[in-house]
Amino acid sequence: MKYTQPDLPYANNALEPAISKQTVEFHYGKHEKAYIDNLNNLIEGTEFADLPLEEVIRDAKGALFNNASQAWNHIFYFFSFNPKPSCHEPTGELRRAIDRDFGSFEKFKEAFVEAGTGLFGSGWVWLSRDENGRLFLTQGKNAESPLTSGLVPLLTFDVWEHAYYLDYQNRRKDALERLWDIIDWPIVQGRY
Repeated sequence: MKYTQPDLPYANNALEPAISKQTVEFHYGKHEKAYIDNLNNLIEGTEFADLPLEEVIRDAKGALFNNASQAWNHIFYFFSFNPKPSCHEPTGELRRAIDRDFGSFEKFKEAFVEAGTGLFGSGWVWLSRDENGRLFLTQGKNAESPLTSGLVPLLTFDVWEHAYYLDYQNRRKDALERLWDIIDWPIVQGRY
């Protein structure tokens, strides 16, 4: 199976001012493309060659895991955004779960950004749920994913420097706080 990079459902400049056109072009157009290309080269002729990407992530090790997970993480990340979101907060079951597990939506946002700014080095911060619908915030170093822990990812923020440095330099917290403006909550709720 050859993995492909899906086209974004919006123009490269559509997420401005939260994420610039230049960042989207480098981040998705070059970094993500390199992960897909590396994945396809590494997986060829292995027992993973015909598996869905999620299964590769759960079972692979080393460079194959890193590239598979980074490819999946980036697609998941970029497909969580909408340049003109229909709402700026979750509703329904997800909102009730956030209120139950974090106290309020504002407390959840603060904890999410704190987890992202507190992660030393590169990686991801995740909102995930377990099989009982409980929500968890986790930090993933480098290419780590909640998929390897049996959790269902709902939302992620990329805290690798390439995700924000062109726009925010060393101001990771500012970059993370701007992402709330472009979250596509109906997509995130659908993952719950």
